Amino acid sequence: MNLKMLKAKLHLARVTHAELEYDGSCAIDEDLLDQAGLREFEAIDVYNVNNGERFSTYIILGERGSGMISMNGAAARKVQVGDRVIIAAYGHYSEEEANKHVPKLVYFDGTDNKVSRTNQSIPVQAV
Repeated sequence: MNLKMLKAKLHLARVTHAELEYDGSCAIDEDLLDQAGLREFEAIDVYNVNNGERFSTYIILGERGSGMISMNGAAARKVQVGDRVIIAAYGHYSEEEANKHVPKLVYFDGTDNKVSRTNQSIPVQAV
């Protein structure tokens, strides 16, 4: 049996652009892609913390070092510039792979998409 598990997450990135007429769905700064282990044309889910919208799209390359998170085409209707989003990618893993798997988690400083820290686990939620 294969398990669908979180592969990588960009946590609380800020949307820098929303381009309705641009080709492609979500342009992400190449440096951020490298840190999260994501790649061009990979499927992603986007969770908009500001308005609760959740949608699926794919990655296109954004200018390296720019901090860009641009929602393009139909995805531009789901966000506004400045919204905070969680971008998640998932992978399918065998039971054996899943037992060893650790996701790449990238956290942002809350202002200009500078990485504040990375991690490979999420703390247990307390009551």
